[in-house]
Amino acid sequence: MPATERALDLAHVAARAASDRKAQEIIALDVSERLVLTDVFLIASGTNERQVGAIVDAVEEALHERGVKAVRREGVREARWALLDYGDVVVHVQHADDRTYYALERLWADCPVIELPEDARGGDGQAETQE
Repeated sequence: MPATERALDLAHVAARAASDRKAQEIIALDVSERLVLTDVFLIASGTNERQVGAIVDAVEEALHERGVKAVRREGVREARWALLDYGDVVVHVQHADDRTYYALERLWADCPVIELPEDARGGDGQAETQE
């Protein structure tokens, strides 16, 4: 069963918020067939800790405006790899160096990429439309 409409909507809201803070390489993966705990992984990166923190703040604020609060938050203080768990969507905001090292996209390469609106894809090498 593919990701729910709610999960897709929340992923789009989070991606737009991240993009507004100049997040790079924003990608959404439909992990619903592989995980029972969530439907979507949204992955974005920032060039430094300050930007990672700003992206996290923007995502939290945008989803809070939708009445959604994170069930769990990890790594926010260190701002190297922040994980925001909203149940239907898990947002990973990583420092660009950590993103390259951990390569979540490679780990979850068998999961379908979710098409994001153009204003929610971020900059610098953002995910291209894939089949």
